Formats: sequence, structure tokens, C-alpha cells
Amino acid sequence: MRVALFIPCYVDQLYPDVGLASVELLEAHGVQVEVPAQQTCCGQVLTNRGALQAARPLAANFELTFGAYEYVVCPSGSCAAALRRHPHDLAGPAHGAASRVFELCQFLVEVLKVERSLVAFPQRVVLHESCHALRELGLGRPSELGANERAESPARRLLRQVPELQLVEPARRDECCGFGGSFSVAEPEISTRMGSDRIDDFVQAGAEIVTSADMSCLMHLSGLMRRQGRSCSVLHISQVLVGRSAPLAGAGRGPG
Repeated sequence: MRVALFIPCYVDQLYPDVGLASVELLEAHGVQVEVPAQQTCCGQVLTNRGALQAARPLAANFELTFGAYEYVVCPSGSCAAALRRHPHDLAGPAHGAASRVFELCQFLVEVLKVERSLVAFPQRVVLHESCHALRELGLGRPSELGANERAESPARRLLRQVPELQLVEPARRDECCGFGGSFSVAEPEISTRMGSDRIDDFVQAGAEIVTSADMSCLMHLSGLMRRQGRSCSVLHISQVLVGRSAPLAGAGRGPG
């Protein structure tokens, strides 16, 4: 199977190992991965702020770059949601390729039907369910829609397959971390408090590693952990699934 990998801007610039781990993971499951060099930003920042005219060239370039691929895989629920949901806002030519975008865990579970892990990971891990993956892409069922009707997310399903990984559960399973892109800039006090509450929950659950399908959430949480001297670290789920070593406990550093 031949797929294209779409790399979010912040992964490309700040956490390149997340992209490398995504390629390694897909190739380990028999996928031929291509990373088109002409790809650019998905336009999420612009569309979230209502700057649709400015986002249209990005949408056009996305279609030009990825239009020939049957599958486009993205290691970010946030960017995948933006690509899947915003083309109708742009009224441009991006709908074709954007409709074939899959978040990484979603692709592994729904398309490749992965049922076993290729590595062991002997750590206590907590999964941060990102809002975009859960509430925009529908990868799982949010707790506010009924705790008794919750569907297991692809990310959680993959982690349960990993030998020696102990998946610990926070008290508030799918609460927002407070990042929200520009929200963390416009409302830093609220964003910081939400992130700190989330970290408290993870630490109380006994987590050594915080993982997520969204590096943007982990970037926010990692910064707070570092400043507060917390005892756990972060790894993107692609890094967990290929068995990357975690940073030293207490360092709170991001992956890559």
C-alpha cells in the first residue's frame, strides 16, 4: 500500500522525530510511505481565525500535492480534523484529497486493521484524548455524550495491544488540556490552569509517560511539566508504538 504522510508544521520544525517515528511505524506494517516535499501548512490557524481567503492557496496546494494518493496519513488529530472539516468553508478545490485524510491511529486501526504491537513498552502510560480527534473526527465517544456509551478510540485500542505497557486511567478521561492553539495565547491564565489540572490528574493516576495522538497538546503539557518540575514525560503515540526511549523522569521534555 502506498500512502502519503502529511507532517504538521510544528512537528516539522520542533519535533521531527515524531514524523520519523510515524514513517517507521507505517513501514513496519508494510506500507510504502512517501512524504511530498512540496506540502505546506494545512491552514488550520487561518481557518480557525476566519481568514478563509488567506487559507485558500494552502487548500489548493494540498490538493495539488496529495490529489494522486488514495490515503493521506497525518500524525495529528488536530490537523487531520482541519483538513477533513474545513474544505467546504474554503469553497476551493481541496475536498478531493482532504476527504482521504486519516489520523495516524485511525488509519492503523480502520484501514490496516492492526491487531498486535511490534514492540514492548514497559512503562506506565496515560493517554490524553485530544479534543480534535475525539470531538471533531469522532474517534471515540466524549464523556459528555454518555459515559455508558463510550466507544474506544483507535489510540486507546493500539496502546492496549502493546506488551508490558500499563495503561493507567485518569479520573477525568477526556478533559481538554487547555492548549487550543491561539486560545493559549489569548487566555494564558485559563490555559495554564487547565493544563495544570490535567497534569495533576495524570500524576495522581501514577503515569510515567503521557502520550497522545496530538503533539500540540503534548507541547503545551510538556512546557508546564518542565516549569513545574513534574515527574512524568511526554511521547507522541507514534514514538510509543515504535518503542522510543522516554526522556528522564522529571525533565518534562517533549519528544524529538
